[in-house]
Amino acid sequence: MDSGHLSQEGIKELIGKAIEARRKSYSPYSHYQVGAALLCADGQIITGCNIENAAYGPSNCAERTAFFKAVSDGLRAFAAIAIVGSPEGEALTQYAYPCGVCRQVMMEFCEPEHFQVIVAKSEEDYRVMTLAELLPEGFGPDNLSDGNARS
Repeated sequence: MDSGHLSQEGIKELIGKAIEARRKSYSPYSHYQVGAALLCADGQIITGCNIENAAYGPSNCAERTAFFKAVSDGLRAFAAIAIVGSPEGEALTQYAYPCGVCRQVMMEFCEPEHFQVIVAKSEEDYRVMTLAELLPEGFGPDNLSDGNARS
């Protein structure tokens, strides 16, 4: 899959992977299942699902699960992420936008003007925006004095 500009087929593939990841959600408390598929610059797709915890604080969103899996495998360059989510037992009925913490994690590893965020109800019904549109005036590595945090 070309990571520079996503074709309609590429977007559909990414959404399909996110839908598959949603099926693995561990969400016994909120009953809100989320799946994410992260497209790396090298074309690899890393998936994640939300993982809840009875103490709530240790819970992890699908988007961060995908990012943390990728980063722990040494991947650091990303092109896009597809996110799907809806209440358990339902078809996808709503767009699941990333929370603020997930947007901040994206800001750490992605170029906000180029990184694409896809929220979808299906492979045919989706919205595409950049991280910069979702997190205007965001704070990231480039805001630090040396500006060299990204590598």
